[in-house]
Amino acid sequence: MGDLTSFQSFIRALAARSGQLLNLTDVARDLGIAVNTARAWLSVLEASFQVIILRPYHANIGKRLVKTPKVYFTDTGMLCHLAGLKDPEHAAAGPLGGAILETAVLLEIVKTLAGRGEEPTVYFWRTAAGAEVDFVVEASGKLIPIEVKLSSSPRPAMANAIRTFREDLGETEGPGYAIHPSKVRLSLGTNVVALPFGEL
Repeated sequence: MGDLTSFQSFIRALAARSGQLLNLTDVARDLGIAVNTARAWLSVLEASFQVIILRPYHANIGKRLVKTPKVYFTDTGMLCHLAGLKDPEHAAAGPLGGAILETAVLLEIVKTLAGRGEEPTVYFWRTAAGAEVDFVVEASGKLIPIEVKLSSSPRPAMANAIRTFREDLGETEGPGYAIHPSKVRLSLGTNVVALPFGEL
């Protein structure tokens, strides 16, 4: 495993990048470690279920394996601890607020699918132009796009990326959802619903 202090720094660096595209070369350079070391450490964290590696969705399966992934911790409390966040208000209002909510949503998705006896198959979707859907869940032959928004005031613009996703992917998509922290449930357009986190 190598130097424990460096490993701890690596974990904190991952926490700071939670929900972002993960460039291990940049992380390794910033920490002064070898890229192969960073890759090995990430594999250990994934194998021990400390993190989930999310890969981008492509119709071409081979491309899913080579494109830049995202990393999420499997415990929001651990994520907050590693990021130095001490209280809920600080966590929600800070720069990691969106990533923390995304993590919580992803964990609920994985838990729900696993509870049904299904293998969780979750990706994210991103275009070269920067359009992005936070999660794409593959279930029953359909792709279910899910956006996560920290805003407590749902509005139709929250579904813009889902609409772009559907235009790009065609008829393979299922219902779309924009998950948010308030208690409002409403339609954001054709087959897209703003869903409170509490209803996941």
